Formats: sequence, structure tokens, C-alpha cells
Amino acid sequence: MTGNKPTFYVIDDDSVLRSLIRGILTDAGLDHAGAAGSGEEGLKGCQDKQPDLVLLDINLPGSSGMDVLATLKRMKRSPRIIMISSEATLPRVKSAMSLGAAGFVVKPFTAAKLIAAVDNALRGS
Repeated sequence: MTGNKPTFYVIDDDSVLRSLIRGILTDAGLDHAGAAGSGEEGLKGCQDKQPDLVLLDINLPGSSGMDVLATLKRMKRSPRIIMISSEATLPRVKSAMSLGAAGFVVKPFTAAKLIAAVDNALRGS
């Protein structure tokens, strides 16, 4: 982790949701490293900022969240990744976890569920 607080990066095409996640997690004591509205922009941001944690939507314009997940997991310093989607079918969740996701949050979610997923991911459980 960089510094004392874990850093996080949000990749989601919904700007309102990006702001919501930023508010919840900064209030919970994490440092916001940045955000992106597309997979390509998110990959570049993650390479530049090297966050500890990435909150990643599955449905993105351009590269899918699953493609972004696979690319992030191949990085030299791979962040913990929590997938976020309203499409939480068992095959989709299993696929994300098999690609290395540290968690899966179903939209819509509560602040408590998001924080619990982040805590679990950062602890490595």
C-alpha cells in the first residue's frame, strides 16, 4: 500500500456511481487515487496511479470489465479488484472470481455492503 491509507480507483461508466463510491470510501478512511468512465481510461489510470484497490464495473464502453480485470491481474503490481454489477448471475460471479477478483458487489448496494467488501478484499479474505 502507498502511504498509511489504502488507495482506491473506480472504473464505472456511471459518473453518479463513481462519485457515490468515492464519497463512501473516502469517508471510510481510504484515499481516492482516481476514476475512469471506460476500461481503456481505467487501465491507463491504474498503471499510472498503482492503487491498492480497484472498484470495477463489468459493463463498460469499449473493453469489458472482465477484460480489464484480466489485464489488471497481469500487472507487475496487481491491485485487489472488486467487481460491481447489477448482473450477478452465478456464472458471471464465478468467472470474475476465477480471473482473480477479490470480491463482487451487486448493484444497487448499501454503503455497509461496499465497505464490508472492501475490508474483506484489503485483508485478503
